Amino acid sequence: MSLDGFEEDPVWNEFQWESHLNEIEKRSEQLRRFITSDPKGNTPRWITLLQESLDELDAVEAFIEEELLLDEAYFPEDEDDWEDDEDEFDDDDFFFEDSSAPFMAEDEEDDDFDYGEEWKELSEDFTFSDYGSLENLDVYREARNFAVDILKWAEAIPDHLQTKQVHEFIISILKISAKLAGGYSFGFEQDVLGGNIAYTKKALYNANDALAYLQKMKREPFIVDSIYSKFHSRLFEIRNDIGIYVQELRDHFQYGLE
Repeated sequence: MSLDGFEEDPVWNEFQWESHLNEIEKRSEQLRRFITSDPKGNTPRWITLLQESLDELDAVEAFIEEELLLDEAYFPEDEDDWEDDEDEFDDDDFFFEDSSAPFMAEDEEDDDFDYGEEWKELSEDFTFSDYGSLENLDVYREARNFAVDILKWAEAIPDHLQTKQVHEFIISILKISAKLAGGYSFGFEQDVLGGNIAYTKKALYNANDALAYLQKMKREPFIVDSIYSKFHSRLFEIRNDIGIYVQELRDHFQYGLE
């Protein structure tokens, strides 16, 4: 995507970021096919990750890391206006230090003169601060835990019943937590908040897709009514929580422009 006009309006809104991220996703898919051990896509990625991982949680986190690295590959690193991008996606401290403080009052920021204390990573009060932790973001934890449970369930599905629809459902579920993590990695400063919103909206889109796939699978022999009800209830709640989170981010973005 061209960055023409960036200097005139340095703060991109969610729609400008979304357009840019859509282009990044297209390139990421090309890169994925190039580097994967299964370039023709004969084996669904979630199955490969399970085979390569210690357990289901390890597989989910491997998927999230892979998604972030593929997207990161297409962020410019030599543009003056984007000189901080590399820091935004630092793998070593991604889960703990990639946000600012949108929901803290100014006097609270001024009073807190020592932002380097590691204990703040453990405090939910600093979830939306420079030293907050993604692990304290409730909707992310819910989405990741749900993905783990989906993988445990999917492993028991006989191979001949693992249809394309099943695979699309599972990938959509995995992408929810990956996109939430991607948004969080942008942080909450005004100049990058639009990117956070755009990524988080992609989590919402994937939640909606997953709900649609789940509803289509309702009568399949590999999902009994009780399991379907539990999955639908949890996924519906996660989708709604993401929608609320998006609106909170939008409110903060609008407040920052006033």
